Amino acid sequence: MSKENEEIKDETLETQESQESQEPTEQTAEEQLAEAQERIEELEDKNLRMMAEFDNYRRRTNKEKLELMATAGERIFKEMLPLIDDFERATDAMDKTDDINAVREGIRLIQQKFLSFLDKQDVHAIETEDADFNTDEHEAVTTFAAGEDKKGKVIDCTQKGYKLGEKVIRFAKVVVGE
Repeated sequence: MSKENEEIKDETLETQESQESQEPTEQTAEEQLAEAQERIEELEDKNLRMMAEFDNYRRRTNKEKLELMATAGERIFKEMLPLIDDFERATDAMDKTDDINAVREGIRLIQQKFLSFLDKQDVHAIETEDADFNTDEHEAVTTFAAGEDKKGKVIDCTQKGYKLGEKVIRFAKVVVGE
């Protein structure tokens, strides 16, 4: 029986060893699961914070854009106030003087000042004199039989057009030769 006892002991030892070796594996898996759950919580928190930060950034930039548009309009109107003062002085002068040439000269000076103001704002008139008709800048109000050499050309401008930088803000209304 001693041989059988030894075999039973050996089997019991092997079973105990295999159980002991499996326990650390299970414990390691549990630890890994806990670590993974911690990592998931960290990433979820980080994601939530980043989303909140982006939302705050978006709100802040929208507010800044609105403020910029409001202050840009304010700046332009402030720069126009001297022109209004000039017009008021001109209308007062028209009432007090009989010298039409002086009034005419005053109005021309105001016009030049206003054109200079527009130039500073990057607003320019669209060229129409002897220009080819261009649908990107011109609006044809009518056509006029003007001969073969004037076909497709601007004959007359009934209302000036303007660009702000490269963007057309008002099309030039023109008569086109046919």
